[in-house]
Amino acid sequence: MLRDVRVLVVDDEESIRRMLRLCLEGAGARVTVAASGEAALAAARRAPPDVAMVDLRLGATDGIAVVRALLQEAPNCAVILMTAYATIDSAVEAMRAGALDYLPKPFTPAQVVHAVEKTIEDTRVRQELAEIKRTNARGLSVRFETKSPAAREAFAIAARVAPTDVTVLLLGDTGVGKGILARHIHATSPRRAAPFVTVNCAVIAPTLIETELFGHTKGAFTGAEVARAGHVEAAGAGTLFLDEVGDLSRDAQGKLLRLLEDHEYVRVGDHEPRRSDARVIAATHRDLRAAVAAGTFREDLYFRLNVVSIRLPALRERREDIVDLAQRLLAELAEQHRRAPSRAWNDAPSRAWNDAPARASNDAPSRAWNDAPARATNDAPLTLTPEARAALTAYSWPGNLRELVNVLERAVILASGDALTLDLLPDELRTAASAPRDDDESLEAVERRHIAAVLARHPTLESAARALGIDPSTLYRKRERFGLR
Repeated sequence: MLRDVRVLVVDDEESIRRMLRLCLEGAGARVTVAASGEAALAAARRAPPDVAMVDLRLGATDGIAVVRALLQEAPNCAVILMTAYATIDSAVEAMRAGALDYLPKPFTPAQVVHAVEKTIEDTRVRQELAEIKRTNARGLSVRFETKSPAAREAFAIAARVAPTDVTVLLLGDTGVGKGILARHIHATSPRRAAPFVTVNCAVIAPTLIETELFGHTKGAFTGAEVARAGHVEAAGAGTLFLDEVGDLSRDAQGKLLRLLEDHEYVRVGDHEPRRSDARVIAATHRDLRAAVAAGTFREDLYFRLNVVSIRLPALRERREDIVDLAQRLLAELAEQHRRAPSRAWNDAPSRAWNDAPARASNDAPSRAWNDAPARATNDAPLTLTPEARAALTAYSWPGNLRELVNVLERAVILASGDALTLDLLPDELRTAASAPRDDDESLEAVERRHIAAVLARHPTLESAARALGIDPSTLYRKRERFGLR
């Protein structure tokens, strides 16, 4: 099934567009159709597709040129070229242009759905293998190199459980890297070639969580016009990562318990159980023992999830790591931002397809990038000045690793020289550098003080949350807990 896959169909024949829309929407895809290359590019700008099916001949237009232009607009899009004029030369040219598959006409609806499913799967495998290669090349990634005994213990446990199928519960504050560690456990497990599916339980409405997890049958509820698989089924023999599992409703907790105990689930609207071979890794920032005592979290589910628990310490609890971690992250960010311009503008399509308002001429992009700060194409990472090191170490980091990455990325983008100086850091970090340290002050008091300072500088909760690198809902809970207004 093509649950919520975004497909762009580009064909100048209305009957082909209609047939492709019907069969793909019947399989669960979200379909946009375009009769020309210009319309296809406009659609891709509005909403980048996951898959584009492009006819080789669009009237007088060359479909290969459309493929190249589409990949400029949506570089992560997977392209299938359709043609009634299949030749070896055209197939080779299509692959060189970036197409992943080649579908000869005429074709049946089943062949269309199979081609899109295969392309999606091929793309996923490529991405997973690239992630595995990147992660393995760096061990536990720069984010997990540590001098902290608590962090070292957490990463050692992760290394021991990775080769097993045991259920893992990751604990720690928002932003400490629970999702990164979950992906690493998957990437170093025997399941690494299978899907890694993330479900954020905190952002899905309670009325929709069962449908999202387990799927539904056709007619299960108003608007359920087709049957759809859920995230459990999508995970297959891979890993299902349940982020913020402590936010699940009691009803959903019962269904998850059945999945963990019996490896079975039932789609909404169905009665037949289905088997699941997915490994479950769960994460939460909540105190689940307290939730069990309060009656908001099932005790039996807690014990099922807590086979092996790993607590990731907050960044303020591992201050000895902050400077080294920041320098390694700066190296990663320098590499990313050095490559960004070449991805955006190299190999630009011909003027026939360069018709977006922001790209009216081939001169405009080069002017825009030539005026950018020198850091945009500099290979070397920024070095931290002593003042910046002191500020990074003194700050309490309520947003943890996520906030640190945001702060450093901002500095990399704004810097015009080779040093990360104090003036490139946000106000709250500069304030932390100048504030007197109270070594007896509790971690909670430090966090409260810094959150209060950030809230005072920002007009809205949303902008304060962005500055801290945390979700607005998390900041709302912290504000209520600390009695801040």
